[in-house]
Amino acid sequence: MHNEFSLRKIIHVDMDAFYASVEQLDNSELRGKPVAVGGSEKRGVVSAASYEARKYGVKSAMSGYMARQNCPHIIFVKPRFYRYKEVSQQIRKIFLEYTDLVEPLSLDEAYLDVTMNKKGNPSASLIAQEIRQRIFNELGLTASAGISINKFVAKIASDYNKPNGQKTVNPEEVFQFLEDLEIRKFYGVGKVTADKMYKLGIFTGKDLKNKSLEFLEEHFGKSGAHYYHVVRGIHNSAVKAERIPKSVGAERTFSENLSSEIFMLERLDHIAKELEDRLKKSEIAGKTITLKIKYSDFSLQTRSKTLPYFIAGKDLILETAKELLYQEKMENSVRLLGISLANLNTDIRETDKMKDVVTVQLRFDF
Repeated sequence: MHNEFSLRKIIHVDMDAFYASVEQLDNSELRGKPVAVGGSEKRGVVSAASYEARKYGVKSAMSGYMARQNCPHIIFVKPRFYRYKEVSQQIRKIFLEYTDLVEPLSLDEAYLDVTMNKKGNPSASLIAQEIRQRIFNELGLTASAGISINKFVAKIASDYNKPNGQKTVNPEEVFQFLEDLEIRKFYGVGKVTADKMYKLGIFTGKDLKNKSLEFLEEHFGKSGAHYYHVVRGIHNSAVKAERIPKSVGAERTFSENLSSEIFMLERLDHIAKELEDRLKKSEIAGKTITLKIKYSDFSLQTRSKTLPYFIAGKDLILETAKELLYQEKMENSVRLLGISLANLNTDIRETDKMKDVVTVQLRFDF
């Protein structure tokens, strides 16, 4: 019934209203009140809303103006990303006590593969419960979780009993769970795709399952095959403990626009140094250097050059960036400069890693 990948045990942990919850945790006066992180400036957009604010229809990506219309007594707070990052690292530490296979999606959510875990606990559901309890005891925050045989189903399941709940979809329940699912609940199906599916008579997972691979590819291109497989419980994407970067970069936005190339070179020197530090830290080198220039009218230009060898040192990075800077005359004064390095030696490592992957088929109890 299931292929060899499907008997993995995957947990998707999703923090509840993370940014807003951290603000309420740090400031007792905000507890129990409708809070929006961001959105207070004239053109501001809400980054996160507390559950008290969500009751009024306030949600992330909404304009601050709309949030105020929906909830006149809303409290806007400035985002403190350094703090969210700090808490996120503490949460990750807890995850790593259970498994090294942790794939963060953002500061507030991650996949964990607990098939073989450090606690020797055969129940992924009990592990998820323990992790959520520990996050609450140690950090005072609540999290929700979804548990299933692959990332796709676990991600959908974590939304079911939010906030502060969890849902397990056992191997034998997966097909039914996906068939009964409303199509807009499928992870990756946005409003536009959902509307398109409705027009084709696809409202549930079952409707989707009744369509042939040819039909789905004809209407949805490459994504068609993805929909065809996930509704059948097939999603072989492994939990990747470290995302291998495709490029590494550093950039600076200036408080005043620069029009002199001398000043630009001075800034490029600092950026090249910062890039060198990042490359050294990750033990990465690359061949393609890209210079990014954003002008005062916000237009963007990139200039690239590929070298025949890998580089990671500041001097060669700067030399190539200078060459790219002088390649053509500046169109305007400059508000941002950036240097990035792609075509990295990690691409080789990725191929080597794939050779070492061995899949083992086992039978588990969830």
